[in-house]
Amino acid sequence: MTEQSTALAQQSGSAFSGIQAFEDAQRIAKALCQSKLVPPQFQGQEGFPNCLVALEIAHRMRLSPLQVMQNLNMIHGRPSWSSQFVIGLVNSCAKFSPLQFELTGKDATLACYCVAVDQRSGKELRGPTITMEMAKREGWLDKPNSKWKTMPEIMIRYRAGSAFAKIYIPELLVGLQTEDEVIDIQPVEVVEQKSSLRELNEKIKQEAPDDDELF
Repeated sequence: MTEQSTALAQQSGSAFSGIQAFEDAQRIAKALCQSKLVPPQFQGQEGFPNCLVALEIAHRMRLSPLQVMQNLNMIHGRPSWSSQFVIGLVNSCAKFSPLQFELTGKDATLACYCVAVDQRSGKELRGPTITMEMAKREGWLDKPNSKWKTMPEIMIRYRAGSAFAKIYIPELLVGLQTEDEVIDIQPVEVVEQKSSLRELNEKIKQEAPDDDELF
């Protein structure tokens, strides 16, 4: 067994819990970033920091680092999960029965929601309903090369599955969205308004109360 694999097998805490844990994580990350089997964003020196982050996420989720790397994608510069992975998390977390996708309608009236049974209480849990009308209003259909136009039944299942997961197992998603959600997010342009020093002084004078108003 190599030094790197020994460190990987012995790692039980967060990579950022202490100096020794961080050094061990760096050795593991160095071995992983040299592999051609990990996705491109984790390869080479540029991928080394991403490997460290993936190790930390894997620790929090109690998953294999390779499993996290294979399903963690960079979309528009943001890390995100594949929808298949999120649905797999729900089915493998042992908290629910396997997800059931309930489809209704067709074409423009197509809708989908997920149902699963809570293993502890036996209660049936239902996720939010995703509809084609929602996809249209949110602008998901109008995205360039949108798969909503070519494979709507698959996309609506993905969205219904991720919506279920965000409500019932948010702790397992560690705050990350799915790649489909990140792709569909509308960019927001923030325009910075700059004011001159004179304008700021005039505004302060206008807002300042008179001496008579203070007493």
